[in-house]
Amino acid sequence: LTFWLLLGIYLAALLGNGLIITAVACDHQVHSPMYFFLLNLSVLDLGSISTTLPKAMANSLWDTRAISYTGCAAQPFLFAFLVVAEYFLLTVMAYDRYVAIWKPLHYRSLLGSRACVHMTAAAWGSAFLHAVLHTANTFSIPLCQGNAINQFFCEIPHILKLSCSHSYLREVGLVVVSACLSLGCFVFIVVSYVQILRAVLRIPSEQGRHKAFSMCLPHPTVVSLFVSTAIFAHLKPPSISSPVLNLVVSFLYSVVPPAVNPLIYSMRNQELKDAL
Repeated sequence: LTFWLLLGIYLAALLGNGLIITAVACDHQVHSPMYFFLLNLSVLDLGSISTTLPKAMANSLWDTRAISYTGCAAQPFLFAFLVVAEYFLLTVMAYDRYVAIWKPLHYRSLLGSRACVHMTAAAWGSAFLHAVLHTANTFSIPLCQGNAINQFFCEIPHILKLSCSHSYLREVGLVVVSACLSLGCFVFIVVSYVQILRAVLRIPSEQGRHKAFSMCLPHPTVVSLFVSTAIFAHLKPPSISSPVLNLVVSFLYSVVPPAVNPLIYSMRNQELKDAL
């Protein structure tokens, strides 16, 4: 039953994200900055869910929980790289929507093809550096608590629980820097959407407001799903923590967003529906 559930979710994610990638790549009507970022988001979603689910499906099918040391090192590196790149890209997409609403006449000049490529490359490159630093630091720490992780994939916080009590402090500095950077991105997204909401409410026609909301609403929905599940996974109170809850929450934030993001973005977007 578990295998078929995971397979269904994985196929849905492949289909949804694959359709968006194909539509944006092939239809010239959606060759705009917003859809360029959306294409990158779908690629990242496909990568992140493919990092965790195929191995979980194989383990479920063969009734085992084993993974090689190399595989366990690759999973957190790829997952951290893809998820952090997605978060940075969501920040860039908030700026894209802000410019589209507040400065529509300057939209093409501020977000030309070169600027879009540079911002996307910066998101991917920064995430790659983040993943290298965290993964290298985590796997350089000696493990004193065995080699069993009560999780469906190798995740850095759970690997650190196996480390010697005094060794994981080296990772604290990187975690603090990452938390400050994440908070900065989140504040930028929130401020951008407060300004967008102010601008949309000033639009005199109901049809204009509806179109603006349809264009902008999917992005904060995706951000809310992404951030809320990740925060609850890593900052939930120890009093309610349990192995089963940890497993469910990690599943929610690592698997559900990549699977439902295509649905969220295509539901209220007529241009994307037409392209599909």
